[in-house]
Amino acid sequence: MDEMIDEKYLNNKSKNILYLSYDGMTDPLGQSQVLPYLIGLTKKGFTFHIISFEKQHRFEIHKEHIQSICDQNGIVWHPNRYTQKSPLVTTIWDVYRMKKLARKLHRVYQFDIVHCRSYIAAIVGLSMKKTFRTKFVFDMRGFWADERIDGGLWSLKNPVFKIVYKYFKKKEIDFFKNSDHIISLTKNGKEEIESWKAFKGKLVDIQIIPCCVDLELFDPNKISIEQKLELKQKLNIDDSDFIVGYVGSIGTWYMLSEMLDYFKVFKERKSNSKFLFVTGEKSQTIYQIADQKNIDRKDIIITSCLHKDVPLNISIFDLSIFFIRPTYSKKASSPTKQGEIMAMGIPLVCNSGVGDTDWVVKKYKAGSVIESFSNENYLKVIEFPDEIDQDLMMQGAKEFYSLDSGVEKYFSVYEKIYKYEK
Repeated sequence: MDEMIDEKYLNNKSKNILYLSYDGMTDPLGQSQVLPYLIGLTKKGFTFHIISFEKQHRFEIHKEHIQSICDQNGIVWHPNRYTQKSPLVTTIWDVYRMKKLARKLHRVYQFDIVHCRSYIAAIVGLSMKKTFRTKFVFDMRGFWADERIDGGLWSLKNPVFKIVYKYFKKKEIDFFKNSDHIISLTKNGKEEIESWKAFKGKLVDIQIIPCCVDLELFDPNKISIEQKLELKQKLNIDDSDFIVGYVGSIGTWYMLSEMLDYFKVFKERKSNSKFLFVTGEKSQTIYQIADQKNIDRKDIIITSCLHKDVPLNISIFDLSIFFIRPTYSKKASSPTKQGEIMAMGIPLVCNSGVGDTDWVVKKYKAGSVIESFSNENYLKVIEFPDEIDQDLMMQGAKEFYSLDSGVEKYFSVYEKIYKYEK
């Protein structure tokens, strides 16, 4: 993972941007929520250098694939090894390494903009601005420090974590005040920032760009009836089965217990229903909670697939579901799965209080929103579902979540910065 100087970019005439990410490009998010945007932007005359931190096992598996994508699109990738020991100490060490490499590369390539994905990268981006006067784009992704508290990763009862939390909340204001542009995933997050005392009555330059979806990949018209039948046979699903589906990981934020509660109530009303999980999660994790709720294991189907096969798996859902913990930090979150599900024309059931999720569902008549987690509310939504308009839903995916739209919004941010430089 050693950094090298690529001589063919030394006299590059295009606009040079350094992209900093503490997430790896070999991670799923790097592949779905970083590279597709940068590929689109390279076609508009920008040259990107990426500094990322890669988990060793993912790097070994996916290195050649990611390197090939970068080489084909004129993106220069500088992967570094993510340090996986003591979290706080090694993060400080990784920030030092990121800053050292960023400065070394800048002296060679003279970057115009440093684009920072989330808070760790922003520490380095702000330092680059103060030292070299490069422009600083703060792509916040969410209220990172609050996510650590809300997710139980940090406890304010621990004096060390309390100090770290206060440090990042102070840095958060510095990032917002000193950035040349801010990217928020949600309208809700933007409004929250504008309500803060530090920004009340002041213009904050924030562009809203949700987690977008590749509509070329998530296109129901590209999936044949034969493909669906073959997949159903593989999963032992009968044509008469009604499939409630969930796609994605199940970790800190996704409410597996409550989703199973919903399914249990749903099953009582629709006896031919099955719950299909398309996830990399261990099956036993799901089965254990289903057992506790007396849900028959034969009504639970668990599978996993490559990203390219996710659209096919979603296509056999009759209804999709995701519940996310509606904490303060989730005001700024944009579930990637929402755009994918809407693009496939599958109605969904979700909960309120997470980013713009419920607003989008209601605006585009894409499903039903749970206001609180109780059997009474589940039953209400099941018996009196909101109106579904599949055409409007899919149009909403195009308007709100399309990758092309996301690329254009990032392009407008960069163009505005370059215009101010002139």
